[in-house]
Amino acid sequence: MLSRTEHRGVCRLLSSVMSGTESHTDREEDYRFLHSMLMEKKLHLLFKIHERLKRFEKRSPVPVQEHAASLASDLAEELICKGWSDEVKELVALFSKPQFKSLLSVHDAVAQRDFEPTLPPMPDDVLEEDEDSVKIVSLVKTKEPLGATIKKDKSTGAIVVARIMRGGSAYKSGLIHEGDELKEVNGVSLEHRKPKEILSLLARSQGEVKFKIIPASTKEEMSSNKKKLFLRALFDYDPNEDPTVPCKDAAVAFKRGDVLQIVCMEDDTWWQACHLGDVNTRAGLIPSQQLHERRVALQRPKALFKPRRVKPPDEGEVMEDVDYRAITGIHIAGLRRSFRLGRKSNRATEAARSRRWSTGVHSSVCPPTYIEVIPYHKDPQDRHRLVILVGPNGVGVNELKRRLLISDPDHYGVTVPHTTREKRRQESEGVDYQFVSIHVFEEDILNHRFIEYGRYNGHYYGTSLDSVRRVMAEGKVCLLDVHPGKIKHVYTFEFKPYVVFVKPPRIEELRLTRRRAKFICDDENRNSVRIFSEEDFEDMIDSAETMESQCGHLFDKVIVNGDIAMAFRELKADLKKVEEAEVQWIPAEWISSSPSKARRSCGLLDSWI
Repeated sequence: MLSRTEHRGVCRLLSSVMSGTESHTDREEDYRFLHSMLMEKKLHLLFKIHERLKRFEKRSPVPVQEHAASLASDLAEELICKGWSDEVKELVALFSKPQFKSLLSVHDAVAQRDFEPTLPPMPDDVLEEDEDSVKIVSLVKTKEPLGATIKKDKSTGAIVVARIMRGGSAYKSGLIHEGDELKEVNGVSLEHRKPKEILSLLARSQGEVKFKIIPASTKEEMSSNKKKLFLRALFDYDPNEDPTVPCKDAAVAFKRGDVLQIVCMEDDTWWQACHLGDVNTRAGLIPSQQLHERRVALQRPKALFKPRRVKPPDEGEVMEDVDYRAITGIHIAGLRRSFRLGRKSNRATEAARSRRWSTGVHSSVCPPTYIEVIPYHKDPQDRHRLVILVGPNGVGVNELKRRLLISDPDHYGVTVPHTTREKRRQESEGVDYQFVSIHVFEEDILNHRFIEYGRYNGHYYGTSLDSVRRVMAEGKVCLLDVHPGKIKHVYTFEFKPYVVFVKPPRIEELRLTRRRAKFICDDENRNSVRIFSEEDFEDMIDSAETMESQCGHLFDKVIVNGDIAMAFRELKADLKKVEEAEVQWIPAEWISSSPSKARRSCGLLDSWI
């Protein structure tokens, strides 16, 4: 027990630590956190509880009665014999309550120090010569599963342990291993039984479950100092809809974007993982990358095989995003024209590019499955992450970007594209475009300073890396609209892009929501418009499927734009959530390819090498 002097010494020590934290300004945030933690009321209450426990421990208490439950039962019988007065009825009723009986039972268990279950003696039917090859394992069954799956060996017909789930009862016991052959469960032979029958047998078991096992050859355990592996899921998974999962109860459901901690990858088809921060430490099954890729390969999107129809080229036609009855009369610098190569070319060129993009995709492109991620602790001085919006023509990318800018022009910004054409009378340098010479533009191309560029009517147009840096240097969130294939130029730790894929809804919803929406067809004449056609809807969906199949591993967020107002609210809320998160999960490849300064800023130099 802490003496009064020692207790005062602890308090003085806490006071000195708290006062010492106020003088450190080089790491002010860390010391402020430590100071607030030491000031917590809960911490001081813990000290008081600790003191009381120590004081009670010094008394060396001894239980007055080790069999309180039986004593209460005997007392109730005697009271009934004495008479049946109101007081006796009330006392007997109290003794009969299950809560009171449970309390006395716990009291007796503590008094008798009966904390752990006792294992049964070795059965008489186990012969001495079998002692080295057969073992008896007894586990206490709780509400949670035992944490193991079983299968029938095709060659021998034996029931063997297929896998042990990390964190489950079987794993914690250390007595059952993968490959062990089960001979009996609670004395019932498993010979010629099917796995389903055994599961039913285990379900009926109460309390203790006793296994008779022939151990498999010992395998080396995974090294405890092996680095932790975290993956972000790039698809939704529901084990209840998966007929191939070995055990639905042992599987883990997840949504696209969830971060999973991988604990075992020894199986080629089923990995073991748990959700990040899940209080339940027991791991579950998830489909491996190889398994999911095989599944997707068997049901490839129709966009990879469906021939795209090509209309005769319409000279001078420029495709823009859907207008959605945009607010007129508002000019936003840098948004007069969102530069994308697809909008600078005619429909025939666009269709030809789509066909080239789809050719051979089924043999060379891996579908999005998982991406390795690591925690990034944002520093207050760090710039905002670059936000990239991608999606097929007409889906509403430009309108979402426009609405973000209007909602908070001091927080969001866009790049100013470069061009080699002459400046027009109504245009401003650095507002509508950065006007440069052909020589300067081509020199920047050779030096890889453009994210994307192209030619239209004999002039170059492009979005440069420096234009992104300028917006970020102003302390704004830079909104970028590029072709998915160009994301690789900014997919680095410097820009830390957060990629949002804007996806069209089903074609039935497109017909309802886009029938009155219009395309701007002529750059010079804003009154020249046309409405969506059925072919436009099909092209939009096909293009989205191809983008997701080829570049889905780069997408952090997928937003289905059926209703522009709802899509905008979802997008803005998601971006706010990303900005406010203290810990963000970024691709591990950014750190492995970045300088040591970037690794230190993530706080990962010691843990992840």
